[in-house]
Amino acid sequence: MRICVKILGYKTPQRYAVRRAVLAAHDALRAQFPDLQLDVIEVRQRAEMEKYTPVVIYPSLMVNEKLVCIGRFPGKDEIVGWLRQATE
Repeated sequence: MRICVKILGYKTPQRYAVRRAVLAAHDALRAQFPDLQLDVIEVRQRAEMEKYTPVVIYPSLMVNEKLVCIGRFPGKDEIVGWLRQATE
């Protein structure tokens, strides 16, 4: 099972923080979904980010092309929930 996760972030430290939370969520789900694979894509260009959200100052997160978090830093538990929904 593959899930595509896009981190929309203009600044490298912000993308890094969100990526770490995404990877922590992936680790938390491995026991339940051992075959779960994530494709993590970082969207850095402002024009590309604006296709999905008007908020570009803070990071946003997409799971399987669905915008799940806009303009803030999501927590690991939130991301676990979104990834679990994507497996259904």
